[in-house]
Amino acid sequence: MSIDNLAASFGIAASGMKAQTTRLRVVAENMANANSTSEVAGGDPYRRKTVVFSSALDRALKADLVAVKRVGRDMGDFTLEYNPGHPAADGNGYVKMPNVNSLVEAMDMREAGRSYDANLNVMQQARSMLGRTIDMLRG
Repeated sequence: MSIDNLAASFGIAASGMKAQTTRLRVVAENMANANSTSEVAGGDPYRRKTVVFSSALDRALKADLVAVKRVGRDMGDFTLEYNPGHPAADGNGYVKMPNVNSLVEAMDMREAGRSYDANLNVMQQARSMLGRTIDMLRG
């Protein structure tokens, strides 16, 4: 393996870690707002955010990196909860609740963590290989 390939490995893994960090931030925001309703009667509550990844060519590294293409909104339906005393309740007593499913968010969080760890392991392995190469060249 050449030094250029090791450098590319660092860059690729770092882009993966950065992308998963963004994903984790979005998951945290979704979970924090899982019960955030509208401030006005009948209004829309918090809408779940999503992360879309894309491949981005890094010409210097001659490698495809992962990038966050966009943070979007999940246009899925809101759930209705009967709570006539709530300030956001409509004329029939129903409150629109966010389209956030805590189980889905927990799975996304776990997947982001695993992907982050995998990229960290790649960086650690590349660092180890680079260190062994330098030791060999010294000796």
